[in-house]
Amino acid sequence: MSDLPECPECGSGYTYRDGVLYICPECAHEWAQHDGEDIGGDERVVKDANGNVLNDGDTVTVIKDLKVKGSSSVIKMGTKVRNIRLVEGDHDIDCRVDGVGAMKLKSDFVKKA
Repeated sequence: MSDLPECPECGSGYTYRDGVLYICPECAHEWAQHDGEDIGGDERVVKDANGNVLNDGDTVTVIKDLKVKGSSSVIKMGTKVRNIRLVEGDHDIDCRVDGVGAMKLKSDFVKKA
């Protein structure tokens, strides 16, 4: 038999895993198993435009000219950004760009230096 837990709602032994959830096909109950079991999916991985994994404190290079919203300035291609911080949301990178100030960047527009 499998090592998957039985459904807490109906007791069915036919449960299956879908990503981080367990699903019962008989009663359609879905739940996450958290009691000491590592089911993965907690680690968020941010990758640059080339597919390299980014970490906090890395130095990246901007791969295309980026217009700064609400300003007439532009971050030029090839600008190095040091000591990045990874954050949740649409814009993955929180950083300080020389000459511009604090910015949020998308990881799609940078490459690891």
